[in-house]
Amino acid sequence: MVREEEVEFTAMRAQGPGGQNVNKVSSAVHLRFDIRASSLPESVKERLLAMPGRRVSKDGILILKAQSARSQEQNRALALARLEALVEEASQVQAVRKPTKPTYGSKRRRLEGKSIRSELKAGRGKVRE
Repeated sequence: MVREEEVEFTAMRAQGPGGQNVNKVSSAVHLRFDIRASSLPESVKERLLAMPGRRVSKDGILILKAQSARSQEQNRALALARLEALVEEASQVQAVRKPTKPTYGSKRRRLEGKSIRSELKAGRGKVRE
């Protein structure tokens, strides 16, 4: 769905444990995807730009960081898969909820429960002679 030429990858050193390898090799990947300049449909672009969190910058660039794998190629593939998942999620249109009225039976059950509770509480008062 996302074209390879619309995505920019930057290699960097990964954080966290990993011994000597983590200090020498640039295996982590920053994926940058310009939402506004992409070939996605306008509705998908709007939903991606409206995503909560700090992944989308003010300029409309989606930034993902992948560093869980040991090799740069695996991290590139992971970042691309996460981007595809986000685009797929944004392309799903939420069904509009149609409000419904409560049924006659549910209204009756609610009112019966209220009357039972009312009688119970009324019986807790002081006894008068």
